[in-house]
Amino acid sequence: MHPEKPPLRIFLCAPRGFCAGVVRAIDAVERALVKYGAPVYVRHEIVHNKYVVESLRRKGAVFVEELTEVPDGDRPVIFSAHGVPKAVPAEAGRRNLFAIDATCPLVTKVHREAMVHFKRGRQIVLVGHRNHPEVIGTMGQLPAGAVTLIETPQDARHFQPRDANSLSYVTQTTLSVDDTAEIVAILRERFPAIVGPHKEDICYATTNRQEAVKRTAPKVEAMIVVGAPNSSNSQRLREVAERSGCRATALVQGAEEIDWSRFGAIKSLAITAGASAPEVLVEEIIDAFAQRYAIEVDTVSTAEESVFFPLPRELREDAAE
Repeated sequence: MHPEKPPLRIFLCAPRGFCAGVVRAIDAVERALVKYGAPVYVRHEIVHNKYVVESLRRKGAVFVEELTEVPDGDRPVIFSAHGVPKAVPAEAGRRNLFAIDATCPLVTKVHREAMVHFKRGRQIVLVGHRNHPEVIGTMGQLPAGAVTLIETPQDARHFQPRDANSLSYVTQTTLSVDDTAEIVAILRERFPAIVGPHKEDICYATTNRQEAVKRTAPKVEAMIVVGAPNSSNSQRLREVAERSGCRATALVQGAEEIDWSRFGAIKSLAITAGASAPEVLVEEIIDAFAQRYAIEVDTVSTAEESVFFPLPRELREDAAE
């Protein structure tokens, strides 16, 4: 023990950090760089994390917001884990670009559900956050007006469908489990015939990380969520911690963002990380606290994750060279 340092008990939430979809997307960029050399173009941040994006940029990835920024030629262009509207691969096809789709398979599942509902003539409600790339991608699978976005319980109460008997819903994969349940409950109460997904659209990783936070937040004075401000699942983790009774919560991208005036005089702390945050950032934060406190670290585990998604076909070892 270090007598000059106050004691601090740190609880690490598990699972935390990278999910299978994020691992697949990052691996896709790294594999493309090895297989085809730099530059490899990536439309939108491959995942919402500055550390990840910068490290890929140093290796030769070029991040663009639109395909118009990608020069003609045979360089690979990778679509991010969040998914893209149908117009994007169509444009890539018209320009003969070498497109590789790294959309998370669980996002692709939502796209397919929406298309099935549309083919069956149902009006589609999408529960999600406006302007999030995943929502833009899902709405962009279908003609304009086919999907109605619902963001809040109030939206759900005021929504007027064309035909209450021909209605369906899908959701963004990274939402708050509790918020989404509230919105879906309102829709089901108002429209008993509404058709939902066979299996929840909120992905296993979002659910598991929120569950670990719920279990841990009431036990600690403060919680740090490692993640980017534009990461939906990371923002939801901070909100869940707050609602679960944790007085001081913060979303930080790294140790340098810790506000020591807020986290200076605590005896217990929980740390978690959004699905696009690498574990190295969690370790840096633990180190920053270890410099100021005599720390004792425990893990609070609520689930084991063994999900694995294979790389896009073009990047697999057994794919035709």
